Amino acid sequence: MQELTVITITAASIGLFHTLLGPDHYLPFIVMAQARKWSLVKTTWITVLCGTGHVMSSVILGIIGIALGISINKLGAIESFRGGLAAWLLIAFGAGYFVWGLCRARKSRPHIHWHAHGDTSMPIHKHTHSKEHLHAHKGEREKNLTPWILFTIFVFGPCEALIPLLMYPAAKSNIFGLVLAVGVFGSVTIMTMLGIVILLSFGAKLLPMGRLEQYTHALAGATICLCGIAILFLGL
Repeated sequence: MQELTVITITAASIGLFHTLLGPDHYLPFIVMAQARKWSLVKTTWITVLCGTGHVMSSVILGIIGIALGISINKLGAIESFRGGLAAWLLIAFGAGYFVWGLCRARKSRPHIHWHAHGDTSMPIHKHTHSKEHLHAHKGEREKNLTPWILFTIFVFGPCEALIPLLMYPAAKSNIFGLVLAVGVFGSVTIMTMLGIVILLSFGAKLLPMGRLEQYTHALAGATICLCGIAILFLGL
């Protein structure tokens, strides 16, 4: 019981601080929810889906490593490689989304046209082309790949702190302790991600965007790109 208590407290603590200290665990969801006007329900399931993929990828890797007798140092090297790959994916996705957001903002800027009428009058019409060519067709829906891109990136993202947690109970053939460590770590990680995302998403909606409203997509892309840079070069 004493060992299980230590495992539980350790897994919960590491899961909490691992998430809090990694802005990539919540900032991408906050800015994308703001830019793409996701509902609370959609933001929640996307966050939970990505968090689950994030945790389970390391769990599967750890279990394979334990089964094959791979040392913790080698598993750590694999996790480090995955971390670098996930960072580059965040940078690429963020940069691409930033450019797309700038193009979209430019198209949505209001501008003036002169229109000639039959009575020789030349009235001025001010409008945008942000919705140009976007028509609703019956039975057709736009396929949104953004959540699945985020999910793929998070699957590559490692939980380095989880590997040592798996090794300790595994070394003692404590299957229950192994399951407990994974369950507590995963639950705390996902719930912390979800709590921060929901709280800061509500706060972001209260910010007066004003003229920056048309640049929300570009700002979201820039934020995600900076998260990747912070992971890659600052080790966050």
